[in-house]
Amino acid sequence: MDSDDKEGYYCSICGGIPPDKIKTKKIMIDDKETGIDQLDWIINEVAKLNLKDDDTIQDELIKRTQQLNYVPSKKIKEYKFALLKEYRKSKLYQ
Repeated sequence: MDSDDKEGYYCSICGGIPPDKIKTKKIMIDDKETGIDQLDWIINEVAKLNLKDDDTIQDELIKRTQQLNYVPSKKIKEYKFALLKEYRKSKLYQ
């Protein structure tokens, strides 16, 4: 049950994001389950760059993640590590 396009796309029952529109995936960062919005898109965009160097891949992953998600500055290293791990698990990684 969704609203019409004039008012935006939201659940007419709870007012939240409809389940089919949720793009947040949870990954482990510093031993805590953390939601990353648009993770599939982030990984796909970085994969298109055909980068081979892990440091460069991590920089590109964190740059896109920070555009769409809050990343605590004290945890950037942990986020980079976790994002690279997810990137490597993706089918796009070669």
